[in-house]
Amino acid sequence: MLFWQAPVLQYTKQLEYSLISTTKTMISHQDKNNLRKLKAGVVALVGRPNVGKSTLLNNLLGRKVAITSPKPQTTRFPMQAIFEDERGQIIFVDTPGMFGETPDTLSRSINLSTEQIFAGKLDLILYLIDYHRPRDTEENKILGWVRKSTAPKILVVNKGDLPGTFASEYAFYEDEFSLPIKISALHKQNLNILLDKIFGQLPEGQPLVSTANMVQPGLNLNSKLFIAEIIREKVFLFTRDEVPYSVTTAVSEIAERPNGTLYLKGKIITTADRYKKMLVGRGGMMIKEIGMAVRKELEQASGKKVFVELVVEVNPHWMETL
Repeated sequence: MLFWQAPVLQYTKQLEYSLISTTKTMISHQDKNNLRKLKAGVVALVGRPNVGKSTLLNNLLGRKVAITSPKPQTTRFPMQAIFEDERGQIIFVDTPGMFGETPDTLSRSINLSTEQIFAGKLDLILYLIDYHRPRDTEENKILGWVRKSTAPKILVVNKGDLPGTFASEYAFYEDEFSLPIKISALHKQNLNILLDKIFGQLPEGQPLVSTANMVQPGLNLNSKLFIAEIIREKVFLFTRDEVPYSVTTAVSEIAERPNGTLYLKGKIITTADRYKKMLVGRGGMMIKEIGMAVRKELEQASGKKVFVELVVEVNPHWMETL
């Protein structure tokens, strides 16, 4: 079974966690005294757009579950994923960055999804900041929501391996939050120390989710959604200006052919004909580049030959379906 073909729990707009009610059966073979020492909890990664939350999640897990790009709006829904070791179990929730202004349905939907995470039950918040960017309205909005939450917090200074141009603007953060730590999500620096701090803050308890039949850590990713996200990531990486923000993606078919090749049919949906022309490119070159990048990543991950068929469609109202 391929990593994106695992049976997983489905994402819902209510952002509810599907917890296992039969935990006693799942763990009956373990020593009950040891269970009392395990830690378990839900940990939200929060911060403004492009602060490095998805990169941190991927590198904490040791595999890719969340797409990344230098552009805002890359993460559009809260990504749930499990980390588990001998210390216990963490359900990480990678939240979309909150926007200071919400001029369209998509940005409003993204902000709402993050607000719903704050309103839910959290055992810990990882609040990511970046000393290389000045504080702004987005940072103030996130800080306000973090302050309102009663969950314990860890202040995570990302890109801590580089000089902090605007560090003085954040000086009061380290007084306000008692557990600051500097990391580099990209270069995987101090991630083990961060995990120690996380487990140190979580309550003792039994695992929240059974991982016995899981082959990948994403809780709210099915095969089609994962591949659609990979396609959208490549759109973000290869296109410029307004084009990425006009786009959503979907996968309509995944099939394994008799020769072992995986056949994937996907579509890129944009809001206007002018964006469609840019996505297709002169002589179809842009859509070919996007398809080749998707194919290479999936072949590397699966060890199989992959054939990707992509089409571009126009639907000016797709954001209204969110």
